[in-house]
Amino acid sequence: MARFAVDKILFDLDGTLVDSAVDLHAATNHVLTHIGRKTISLSEVRHMVGYGAIRLIEQGLDATGGRDGHDATELLPIFITYYADHIADGSTVFGGGAEMLNDLKEKGFSLAVCTNKRIALAHSLLKSLDIAQYFDAVTGGDSFGFMKPDPRHLVETAKLLPGEGPFLMIGDSINDIAAARDAGAPSIAVDFGYTDIPPSALGANHMISSLGELPALINRAGTP
Repeated sequence: MARFAVDKILFDLDGTLVDSAVDLHAATNHVLTHIGRKTISLSEVRHMVGYGAIRLIEQGLDATGGRDGHDATELLPIFITYYADHIADGSTVFGGGAEMLNDLKEKGFSLAVCTNKRIALAHSLLKSLDIAQYFDAVTGGDSFGFMKPDPRHLVETAKLLPGEGPFLMIGDSINDIAAARDAGAPSIAVDFGYTDIPPSALGANHMISSLGELPALINRAGTP
């Protein structure tokens, strides 16, 4: 039985739709190697994703000796250049994701990506993985003057979608779920993402273990 009646569905990207940790890990280690630091493990990076590239660099620095003498903003171009060139070397859509997106589009839902990743990188990743065509809007961490967990990121993204109906947020981290809560919108958490908080403790309205579960949980607003 469907639990949510909405017209618009917003998706986080990294850790929700796409398993991108391998390529983010490589880009982070590229920066660390560039400044003579030791590299960090993939498992460490998985819990650092979700706050944007600068925060990822900062956490990489913290894990390898601290930030003294290094400015993450100055290191950002090194990260971005490498990551842009290797954005989908190892990244994949999570299982059932493409089929789920196709199902929701056929049912008439408006879909958007709302990510803290830079907008140009988000577009590049979606295109590289051949799922860009499913989305009516894509916003990133540099699309507005704010980003998740600020609820305005979700609200303004939803406004870009056609219609006036309610929206649902799908995410893997507290940024996604807290933003939805503060926007007055329902949320679904995936339990396979990159959060350092147990998914069951994020406060989402529902939790799923596969993207393939989504279509059965959602009806168009106003339909029985």
